[in-house]
Amino acid sequence: MKAKGARRPRSRLGQWLDGLGIRWHIFGYLIAFVAVMLVLLWVFQILLLDPFYRAIRIRTIQNTAQSIARRIDDEDLSTQLDSLTQQPDIYVRIFDQNGNSVYNSFSGPQSMIHGMSKEQAAGFYQAAVENGGTVLELFRKDFPNPFDDGFHPPKGESRGAGDAGFTTLMVYGQLVTAQDGRTLLILLSSALTPVNTTVETLKVQFLCLAAILLALSAAIAILLSRRIGGPLVSLNRSAAVLATGKYDVTFDGRGYREVSELSSTLTYAAQELSKVEGLRQELIANVSHDLRTPLTMIAGYSEVMRDIPGENTPENIQIIIDETQRLTGLVNDMLDLAKLQAGSQTLSPQPLSLTGMVEEVLGRYQRLIEREGYVITFSHGEEAMVSGDPSKLTQVVYNLINNAINYTGPDKTVRVEQEAADGWVTLSVLDSGPGIDPAHQPYIWDRYYKVDKAHKRTAIGTGLGLSIVKGVVELHHGRYGVESSPGSGSRFWFSLPLLPPEEPSPAGQERQEKIPPGC
Repeated sequence: MKAKGARRPRSRLGQWLDGLGIRWHIFGYLIAFVAVMLVLLWVFQILLLDPFYRAIRIRTIQNTAQSIARRIDDEDLSTQLDSLTQQPDIYVRIFDQNGNSVYNSFSGPQSMIHGMSKEQAAGFYQAAVENGGTVLELFRKDFPNPFDDGFHPPKGESRGAGDAGFTTLMVYGQLVTAQDGRTLLILLSSALTPVNTTVETLKVQFLCLAAILLALSAAIAILLSRRIGGPLVSLNRSAAVLATGKYDVTFDGRGYREVSELSSTLTYAAQELSKVEGLRQELIANVSHDLRTPLTMIAGYSEVMRDIPGENTPENIQIIIDETQRLTGLVNDMLDLAKLQAGSQTLSPQPLSLTGMVEEVLGRYQRLIEREGYVITFSHGEEAMVSGDPSKLTQVVYNLINNAINYTGPDKTVRVEQEAADGWVTLSVLDSGPGIDPAHQPYIWDRYYKVDKAHKRTAIGTGLGLSIVKGVVELHHGRYGVESSPGSGSRFWFSLPLLPPEEPSPAGQERQEKIPPGC
């Protein structure tokens, strides 16, 4: 049983067509379009010319009969009939039910009704009565008039039409009742001009037109296939080169606007892939370095403690513990960053004091301040309350301060500033380091991106801090950024929406009013 929605396999013809290039598809579509148009021209201009012509002539003579019927009681009927029958090859006679002539139009060489006898007119009258009020007869005529030899066709039959050497004539009759109560028969006669010669002429013209159209369509198809298919073939070749890992390829697709835009887009994509490939290689090198360094130190100190008596000291054990913690922190940061980028990291937001959280974090740097001589200051105004995940925001503050410590200048000064305005609180971390060129600033939030491209083992942290800052702040729907210029230090900042201050409840207000002053 076939699975629901499964696609049927393509036939061999379909597979062969799919294998053709765009040039052949354009060529085939245009030729097919021209062929369809030629077939339609053949059908309407050649095959259906005679039926269309007959239908139009019959409709014309019927409309003329109806117009005469509407004017049958007019006093100037003769004048109006002369005006209505000015069309070529239309002749009119009006008879009563006994076959007596009431009106005769002018006669012509192809009129069949002017040589009609009283008995023949009565026969047409009776045929119209039996046919519901109208009668139409077609005749094949060669002079003299068939009515002159007493011929009258049976009802519903004709002598044929369209044979060579003959003219097809039609006689149309319609009954009408006058105001005086008489029932009259309006007879109209007209000739159907043979179209055989016209059809032969059209056939010759059609063959010439078909040859010209096919030649033009082939030329246009070749031109379009070159203008459209040529650039696409070139783009496809360049894309095949790009797929092999050569990102310096240039896509040169000229011609139509869409092709040029596609060429520019592919060239930009190749450049971005080249950057990504460079970052990937740098990431592998940096991660390998950061993993290898603590492992080497752990292995080295462990061997020293095992092989050399008296080296099993608390200092050496502390170094192993520190490197193990560094290694654990690097792995955890990489896992956190992977979760942030995959969108699987979740938050547990709650109201918290950003000011108090920063003070708590800075308290943990006291040992570093005392041992290394760093100066870390924190300036702030009123306490700022925000909604966020305490552990994640703590990680953000840690990473920004660690980054500033790693890159601050010789004065070892780091400043932390908090400002609140317009419903947002902004926390800034400033260092006195060498600064960052504006061209590199958009990329420093990428993991392991380094401006100088020379790997430096961070004094504190894992080297993934700014990437984690970006992911956590975006997860909190906050803002972040950097302000820096070469030689003037850097300012990293992030902003979060402030929580509105809690309004005291009415019960609390009453209780405060009851407290005596001075208590």
